[in-house]
Amino acid sequence: MKVALLANLKANAPEPGPGNGADQWDDLDARETIESILAALKAGGHSAEFLEASINPQHDLIGRLRSLKPDICFNIAEGHHGDSRESHIPAILEMLRIPYTGSGILTLALALDKPMTKRVLNYHELPTPEFQVFGQEDEEINDDLVEGNHLRFPLFLKPSREGTGMGISGSNIVESVRDLRRLLRELLGRYNQPILCERFVEGRELTLGVIGNLKPTAARRLNDRTAPEVLPTELTFFPSMEIDTERYEESERGVYTNRMKVELAHDFHYTCPAPSTPELESLLQRLTAAVFRVTGSHDVGRVDFRLDRHSGKAYVLEINPLPGLNPEYSDLCIEARAAGWSYDNLINTILDTAAERHGLGLS
Repeated sequence: MKVALLANLKANAPEPGPGNGADQWDDLDARETIESILAALKAGGHSAEFLEASINPQHDLIGRLRSLKPDICFNIAEGHHGDSRESHIPAILEMLRIPYTGSGILTLALALDKPMTKRVLNYHELPTPEFQVFGQEDEEINDDLVEGNHLRFPLFLKPSREGTGMGISGSNIVESVRDLRRLLRELLGRYNQPILCERFVEGRELTLGVIGNLKPTAARRLNDRTAPEVLPTELTFFPSMEIDTERYEESERGVYTNRMKVELAHDFHYTCPAPSTPELESLLQRLTAAVFRVTGSHDVGRVDFRLDRHSGKAYVLEINPLPGLNPEYSDLCIEARAAGWSYDNLINTILDTAAERHGLGLS
């Protein structure tokens, strides 16, 4: 097939907007990732070309797509601006009637907004830490963050609509109202968006990747407001990966921080497969399937969890429907490698899964 790889290179990012931090473009892709995906697609027998996912005149994505006429687009575009920026390129592709890999407009807009995702999880009675969204630093604290007569300290704050751990450090854990207000003021000023405040789950942090698409019958079975008892066979689950937070400085405070994902990416400490039991692995897979379903995800995704060290309960933090694909350090690639998959196999399986969903031939 003729494949257009759509992504946003860090090297092509626009100038940071006023008031934005140095981490504004941390979720964009490096050239090495683009070259690795292109090589994998070509190894799979496809014709592949990279297009910068921007409609600005110097990149002219729409014009280049019309000229190239790809059979399908391999989409990993993060976008540059806006509350639903990850859905911009899929919207263009749907207007042009060009198939693409991965989740659609609604899912990408939903998953980028962490509070909205948590509201969906709550509706479906899937476990996620109690939370509140703050638009102002002096906003009244609601009952969701109260247990008995006390606030649910420690609490954890992060921007609502960022990826790659942007805005997340060990200092995001707060244990007093004074520190909560101080950090709210700082994050609201830096990111100019609502701030998610949730109960901090002390314990292990794990992530689990999945590939596949649910058939309508399986999707209906997952409509129940619980994780499924039986795993859907249409989904392939990779081994869970645990971030080895104890290998990092105390300043990171057991959190998978932006610094670990960016500055220390080439010195990443993890265990994959994560130390687990069949019962725990089954639970994480069933929760992943349920989150994949209720968010309307397609083809590939990764769900992040925290395991409460006191109760042993697993909590869903979020789903990433555009998981990183750097062959060296991206979580999904590490998990696939632990399952015995080559990088070429991973990339081409994502493509083939999407092509089958769109009814395309695999030639």
